Amino acid sequence: MIDMGRLGYAMKVNEADEERTSKAMRSEMHISPKHAFEICREIRGKMVKDAKAYLEDVIRMKRSVPFKRHKRKVGHRSDLVGWYAGRYPVKAASEILKLVRDAESNAVYKDLEPERMRIKHIATKKGRTIRGFIPRAMGRATPKNTETVTVEIILEEV
Repeated sequence: MIDMGRLGYAMKVNEADEERTSKAMRSEMHISPKHAFEICREIRGKMVKDAKAYLEDVIRMKRSVPFKRHKRKVGHRSDLVGWYAGRYPVKAASEILKLVRDAESNAVYKDLEPERMRIKHIATKKGRTIRGFIPRAMGRATPKNTETVTVEIILEEV
């Protein structure tokens, strides 16, 4: 039997801070790594209620996510201030919103106040690539791979 190991968090939390932090992680989500990176960069450091409202607005396509690293051939958005390129990554936003809610429920379990929680750390890691192919004419095949993403979040009470 092969020992796969366990995914750890990219950020270590001190034992003193353990009582006032809440963690959550989702592994191998079927979302775009680029979209996940841009959303995480945008909500890092925000209060949980503000981050949830922002993600719900992205899902309803009311606010766009600025694409700062992956900005080539991305349309300009008028609602962005200080940046030009943005998109509405609905699928990635809904998955990350579920993760934020998971971390919030973990905070409630630890008797912390969720309205006083701030996103201290959120990061994405590339997950496994699920290989697939599309059969084509003359016995050929075109690869159709699905990328997966692992996202981790740490909330702290302020």
